[in-house]
Amino acid sequence: MRCPTCNKAVEFAENPYRPFCSERCKTIDLGKWAGEIFRIPKQVFEDEDESSDVAADDIENSSET
Repeated sequence: MRCPTCNKAVEFAENPYRPFCSERCKTIDLGKWAGEIFRIPKQVFEDEDESSDVAADDIENSSET
């Protein structure tokens, strides 16, 4: 298998950093997640999107009165 960070060939068995080749590559990957370079996209459904907009408007309008 290949390291997802540097694409170097990696021995999977008895590798404490698997699926990475080293602690360095594992830390680089973690930093990308922490820095939001890697993200899991949120799936928005039409009904949810419309209702959240209305709720946000209601909150803004109620705090102004």
